Amino acid sequence: MVDSPTAPLSVAVIAKDEADRIKDCLQSLAFADEVVVVVDARSSDDTLAIAQSYGCRVLSKVWMGYAKQKQFAVDACKNEWVLILDADERVPRQTAKTIGRLLAAPDPGVGAYGFLRKNIFHGRWFKRCGWWPDSVVRLVDRREGSFSENLVHEKWVANGAVKKLKAVIEHYSFRDYADLIEKMQNYSTLAALQMKAQGRKASWWMPISHGIWMFMRAYFLELGILEGFDGFMIATTNGGGSYMKYAKLRELWHHGDSRDDGKIKV
Repeated sequence: MVDSPTAPLSVAVIAKDEADRIKDCLQSLAFADEVVVVVDARSSDDTLAIAQSYGCRVLSKVWMGYAKQKQFAVDACKNEWVLILDADERVPRQTAKTIGRLLAAPDPGVGAYGFLRKNIFHGRWFKRCGWWPDSVVRLVDRREGSFSENLVHEKWVANGAVKKLKAVIEHYSFRDYADLIEKMQNYSTLAALQMKAQGRKASWWMPISHGIWMFMRAYFLELGILEGFDGFMIATTNGGGSYMKYAKLRELWHHGDSRDDGKIKV
């Protein structure tokens, strides 16, 4: 058990089919005053039951998109300060203590705090491929901001200052290569939809040039080559995601949107 924060803290977690990962997430949140888990109504495993067994306040909500789902979770919290997490993230003991000290005496004028996120894949922390340092805003005063409307790469927009911390959050985003590829497909679809909504278009050469550049950057400039075959797979997926984003953008302009929303997962 870690030291309890002096000021009340709520934690907002969104989840869908996370029965294999949400236990570790919830166990790392024993220091929080309240944990609110919003479960997509389409979840088919024991995510909801597991969250309830940990004493969480569980809300079932049909999937609305990343930003809206997270905003719904934040709005459902009772405390002013909210820690926003995904079910595949963990709060280390030292970070929990740091949060407790911050809540005891928040910095004047600061509306949110950013953390460094360790991305862990196949049991090890990746410091290359553009995966580190990965800065994310997660501890927020919910009265002083809201989520952006982005379909993908949503972020908290704070009214006050954002202070970056050296404290870390652990991220177990991908179970395996199949998961890596599936998320690449989902994110590239959302990115293409967002770019089309902004009126952006893609020439025939853009998928190719962007795909090659993203692979080269991750594999050579960001030293993915030193990460073995995992590094090659990450760089390949980065390149493939960029290629598919612009290819799908061209497809949307030329052939319309025939996607199935139900296939886009958390």
